Amino acid sequence: MKDEQPLAEVFGHLISDQTERAVRFRNQRLCPFNNGVPNCTKDKAKDPLGVCSIFHKGGPVITCPSRFREDWLITSDAASFFFPEGTAWSSLTEVRLHDGNGRSAGNIDVVLVAYDGNGRITDFGALEVQAVYISGNVHEPFAHYIQNPLRHMNMDWSNQPKYPRPDYLSSSRKRLVPQLLFKGGILHSWKKKCAVALGKSFYETLPPMKKVNKEQSDIAWLIYDLAMIEVDGQKKYKLVKIDEVYTGFESSLQSITTPVPGKMNKFVTQLQEKLDEKNEHPPDKKSIERPF
Repeated sequence: MKDEQPLAEVFGHLISDQTERAVRFRNQRLCPFNNGVPNCTKDKAKDPLGVCSIFHKGGPVITCPSRFREDWLITSDAASFFFPEGTAWSSLTEVRLHDGNGRSAGNIDVVLVAYDGNGRITDFGALEVQAVYISGNVHEPFAHYIQNPLRHMNMDWSNQPKYPRPDYLSSSRKRLVPQLLFKGGILHSWKKKCAVALGKSFYETLPPMKKVNKEQSDIAWLIYDLAMIEVDGQKKYKLVKIDEVYTGFESSLQSITTPVPGKMNKFVTQLQEKLDEKNEHPPDKKSIERPF
C-alpha cells in the first residue's frame, strides 16, 4: 500500500485532529506520553521533531521511544514478568550502568525495583524500549505540516525525494544488538531479567528466536501496536500489547547477531562483473608513466 504522506502522529495526536487539545499540544510542543518533562524533546529540546509515529504500508510505526510510555502500560507489563503478583514495585528512568572497569555501558531506559515494607530494594529488572529509526527525511514533511496543520493535514508527499520509511535493519543492528550485548550481558551475568518493549512491525523483522516458558526465560519481548479508537467522537491511536514472547539470553543474542548467508556464487558473480568492468576501462598508463 502506498502512503500519500508519512506522518501518523505529531505531538501525540493524529495530524487530522484539529481539536482544541491537539492545537494546544502542537503550538506548545507538548508530549502526552510521560516524557519526563511536559515538552517534546526529540532531537532538539528547543526545536523538537514532534513525530511520534509514521505510516508504512497503511499502518502506524512507532518512531519515538516516549510513545511507548502511554499510561505506563509497559512498566505494568514488565513488572508482571519480573516480580510475583502482589509485589510492591516502583520504576526509575535513565539509570546509568557501568561495567567492571567503571566504564559506562549506557543508560537503562527503565529499571523496575521491588521493595519490602521498609522501602529496601529486594529485586530489580531492566526494561529497554526499542523505537524504530527512520530512513529518508522526516524533518521536511514535519516542517511543512506544522507550518499550517489545517491546510496541510491532507498533503500528498508521495512524490517527494527521500520519502521517510522505517529502517528496521539499522534499528536492530545499531540499537537493539548493542543493547543486548553490553547492557543485557551485564544484567545476565547478575542473573537479572530484561524486558524489551517494541512494535509489532519491528518484531516481525527479527530472525526467529527459540521460545521458552516464562519461568525459564531471561528476556520478555513485549510486543505492542497502535490501535485506532474513538473518544468523544475523535479518533486517536492507543497503545495496546498484542503479544509477549519469552526467550533465553544466549539463544536470542545468537539468533539476532548471526546473519543468514546468501549464495556464494552470487557474490562471485558480482566480483566477476566488477573485475570485467575494471578490465574494460584500464587506466591511461601513458598519462602517468612520467609524472615529472
